[in-house]
Order: sequence, then structure tokens, then C-alpha cells
Amino acid sequence: MDSVKRTIGAVGIWSMELRGAGRPQVREAVAELDQLGFPALWIPGLDGQGALDDVEHLLAAAPRATIALGVLSMWGQDPAALGDRWAALDATYGPSAVLGLGVSNAHSAANAGQEYGKPTVSMLRFLDALDAAPHPAAADRRLLGALGPKMVDLATARTSGWHPFLVTPEYSAAQRTRVGEAPLIAPHLAVVLDRDPARARAAARDGVGMFIGFPAYRSNLARLGFGEEDLIPGGSDRLIDALVARGDLEDIAGRIQAHLDAGADHVTLHVLRSDAGGGADLPRHQWRELATLLPYVTPRASHTNSD
Repeated sequence: MDSVKRTIGAVGIWSMELRGAGRPQVREAVAELDQLGFPALWIPGLDGQGALDDVEHLLAAAPRATIALGVLSMWGQDPAALGDRWAALDATYGPSAVLGLGVSNAHSAANAGQEYGKPTVSMLRFLDALDAAPHPAAADRRLLGALGPKMVDLATARTSGWHPFLVTPEYSAAQRTRVGEAPLIAPHLAVVLDRDPARARAAARDGVGMFIGFPAYRSNLARLGFGEEDLIPGGSDRLIDALVARGDLEDIAGRIQAHLDAGADHVTLHVLRSDAGGGADLPRHQWRELATLLPYVTPRASHTNSD
């Protein structure tokens, strides 16, 4: 687990735009992210279609970075085939990728012709099958998409850790106290580089607001102390401000450090654009700005040891 923490560093980039990484303009951007010094690049796995192809393109374009699949839905994946493909990537590029797995939802399971069942039981069954495959994906280079205590405990027992979505620094603090030092906690953090609160909140709602209505996220946000007045469609201003970093670089740096100080090992930054020209364009200007923060972030272990 420590080797994964050292490899991915304290700050990475999470990007939906990096899916479809076979396109020349995407690979050019990935190469720049690598040169800018981001130690980890994350892409969502979604339903799995094309995800491992994108991982391979990213590994080729960013030879110094760790590529993290965060996260791939387990439904519709054949554990043996997944293990074989992961082993082939290792053989070509070395141990430079991290496999994130998620239980998704009952709809995804039904689309794959499978029974959702109890999420932790279903994920445990998948991990058992993956470990029994001819080429099992190493436990110390896989993680889970987790929020609640049962899935977190499974991630702690069977993987390097977990990658939570829509969480606050207080979440990392509570979980770090509960599970101890060993597991990797790598929260997703949406960021809007815009000092105008109304514009930034609108971009945040466009980017992540829809997820607030999903049962798993609502339950976790309720555990974090947010009430029905916050869990409205798109989220209240209070909720959006707690979940999404907005403002200038100093504001973003403060939010990153808050997560690390609270117990996170790694924060993966998802740029949401407030300008009208956003869309599917690559936010390369924002990535360059965020790269200037890398020398000033204090990793959790170093910060703790210096106190």
C-alpha cells in the first residue's frame, strides 16, 4: 500500500475528457500533464467499454505518471479476462496503473444480466473471482469506489484503499480515525477556477449536481450532517460550497490541503469550467494553473511528521 501512495503522490488530475485517449489532441494533452509533473492521471471506467484501451493510450503518452481507473463498474466484466488484460498492460508498461472497481447500481447490474444483491457481498464475490483468475490483478494496485463503512472495510481488507466521490475533508478525517493509517484514501475533488460565486456554483451544479440525488451519495451526505434542505436538486449553496473547491489558486490550494490535513493521502482534481466555451474541450489552461500548486502542497505523511 505504501508503494501506491508514493507512486501517485499527493495530487492528481481526474478527467472525463481523457476518455477517448486514442485521439491525437488528447494524447498531446496527456503528455503535457505528464511533463507538468502530475504524478497520477485518473479516468472514469464507467461501464468498461473502451476503458482499458484508454488506460493503455494514457500509459504510452504519460510514461512517468500512474494511470488510475477510477472507477470501473464490476458489472459485465469477466474477472479472468480483466486479469489477463491487466497483466498484459503490466508486461508492456510495468506496474504503472491502478485498477479502481465500483459496484455501481442495480440498473447497471440488470443491464449486464446479473443480480445486484447486497453491494458488499457482490463486490466480495467479484474480488474473489479476480484473485482466483490465472492472472489476478494485484491487491496492492487496486482500489474500490466506496463511501459507506461496509464498502470501506472491504476496500481496507482486500485492496490498497478507496476513491470516494462527493465528500468533504471531514469525511476523510472520520474514516482515517476509523480505519487507521494503512489504507489509501484518495477523494475526488471538483474545482472551479472562478472567483465569482454564482458562476462557480452554476458550473459545480452542471458538473456534479445530478449525483446529489443518487441514494448512495444522499445517504453519505446525510451521515456528514447535511439535511433535506441541502439535498435538494442540484444541492444547496452550503452543500455545493462544501463539496466543490472554487475561487482562485490560493482558494483551491487551501481546499486541497484541508483534505490532506484531514487524512486523505491523495486528492484528484476534476476541473469544471465556468466559461461558456467549456463543453468537451480539454481544460488545458486550468490544468497548467493547477500544476503551479504542486510544489506547495504538503503531503499528509510529511505534514504529520513535522507537527
